[in-house]
Amino acid sequence: MRDLARRLLDAEAATQSATDARVHEAVQVFETLRISLTRFAGADGFTSLLRRALALAQAEVPALQTVKVMADGRLEGLAEIVADASNGGADAAVAITAHLLGLLVTFIGDLLTLRLVREAWPDASLDK
Repeated sequence: MRDLARRLLDAEAATQSATDARVHEAVQVFETLRISLTRFAGADGFTSLLRRALALAQAEVPALQTVKVMADGRLEGLAEIVADASNGGADAAVAITAHLLGLLVTFIGDLLTLRLVREAWPDASLDK
């Protein structure tokens, strides 16, 4: 899942235009996942998965203790952490993304998870 998480972050970074440069790719990855997975699991389902993914990631990356999942499924405080490379920002983004994808695999399986990811990033090369 960590490899897939890194590929998603890399794919998002590669597609960002100059006008999007002020939005970190991790924030955009979560926004894309939020939209896609909310259609699949509903707002409450996505928010629940994200809360659990964040809790798991917080155990690995202490800097994430200040991040909160908002009622609409957005991550408050993530942009500041991922922008700070000295504070483990890249690790934070990968950890949350990997745990979210891992939870999806647990609940809906590999194939459906990959299908949802490919639908959200149709032009990205996500293969190993």
